[in-house]
Amino acid sequence: MQFGVFSVGDVTPDPTTGRTPTEGERIAAMVAIALKAEEVGLDVFATGEHHNPPFVPSSPTTMLGYVAARTERIVLSTSTTLITTNDPVKIAEDYAMLQHLAGGRVDLMMGRGNTGPVYPWFGQDIRNGVELALENYALLRRLWREDVVDWSGRFRTPLQSFTSTPRPLDGVPPFVWHGSIRTPQIAEQAAYYGDGFFHNNIFWPIEHTAAMIDLYRRRWEHHGHGPADTAIVGLGGQVFMRPRSQDAVREFRPYFDVAPVYGHGPSLEEFTETTPLTVGSPQQVIDRYAAMRDHVGDYQRQLFLIDHAGLPLDVVLEQIEILGAEVVPVLRRELAVGRPAHVPDAPTHASLVAAAGGARDATVYAGADAVTGASPEAVVR
Repeated sequence: MQFGVFSVGDVTPDPTTGRTPTEGERIAAMVAIALKAEEVGLDVFATGEHHNPPFVPSSPTTMLGYVAARTERIVLSTSTTLITTNDPVKIAEDYAMLQHLAGGRVDLMMGRGNTGPVYPWFGQDIRNGVELALENYALLRRLWREDVVDWSGRFRTPLQSFTSTPRPLDGVPPFVWHGSIRTPQIAEQAAYYGDGFFHNNIFWPIEHTAAMIDLYRRRWEHHGHGPADTAIVGLGGQVFMRPRSQDAVREFRPYFDVAPVYGHGPSLEEFTETTPLTVGSPQQVIDRYAAMRDHVGDYQRQLFLIDHAGLPLDVVLEQIEILGAEVVPVLRRELAVGRPAHVPDAPTHASLVAAAGGARDATVYAGADAVTGASPEAVVR
C-alpha cells in the first residue's frame, strides 16, 4: 500500500492574514512539501497540471525533475497529466526523460483536467474531451512500446516512421493511472489496458466512489487481467489534524469557508459528513481511511491533499509530520490485516521490469542522421 500527498498548486490568500504567496513562493513550497514527504517516509509525491491562474504547476516534468535530483526514494507522479490537450508525442518524450533522470521513480495519472477553457488554449474543443483522451492515450502507448510508429488519427497530424526519444528506461514505460471523478468511459479505458484507476473522490460521497471503482473492477476482469479484486485502485483524500479535534475544526474552518474549491457552499460539518475530508484528530483520520476498503476493497494507493485553501507552508509541513509519524504507520498495519495474498501492490519500475523479464537497453541506434544523412560512428556496446 502506497501513501503520499498531492498538490494542485493553487495560489490562494491565507484568510487569517490576508497575505497571498507569490508564484515563486508557491513553487518553492511545493518542492519543500515533496522533500518533507520523503523525509517522513511517505511513498509518493504528485503534482497537478494547470495552465491558468491561480495555479502554478504548468510544467510537471520540470518540477518533478528538480525534485528527483533532491530525493532518493519517493515516487514522483502527477495528479493530472492532461492527455486531452498535451501532444502525446511530447508526453512520451518528457516522461521518458524524467524516468531516466529519476532512476525509474516515475508514474503518471492521465486526466482531462477541470478547466474548460484549457481546450481552446491548446487548439482543441472541449466537446471532444473523451474522444481526445481515448485517441491520445492509444497513441501514447504505441510511442512507448514501438520503436517506429506510423499513425494517423482525428486530432493531430499523422506520424510517419517516427521514433520517440529517449526510449523508456530499461525498455519499460512508466506505469499509468487514469484519473476520473465521474466518467465511466475513463474507468473502462483503464480496465481495457490493465492500467490503474484513480478516483480522486475529494468532493464525492463514498457511494459514488464505490460505484465507479466497482465498474472498473468488473471491466478489469472482463478484459482478462485477472480477478476483480486484483485491479489497481487509488483514492484521493483530504485531511487536517490536531491532537484535539476541536482545535483542528477551529483552525481549519476559516480556510474551508472561503476556499475557492469548496467555500461558500455546504458547511464544514456537512462536507466532512459526505466526503472524505476529515478534520479532527489523527485517530479520526485513521478510522476514516482504514474504513475505505470496506467500500472499495483492498486498494494500492492513497494520496492526501493537504496544502490547499491558502494554508501556510509551516502548517502544511506540520500536517505531513503528523501523517508520517502518527497516521500512515497505523494505516499500513491496519490495511495489511486480512489483505489477500493475491492482491498486488502498486506497480513500481522494479516490479514492471521484473514482469517484463528484466531490463534491456531500449536505445534506438539510428543508421543515419535524419537531417543530414550522415552516418554516426560505430557504437561500441
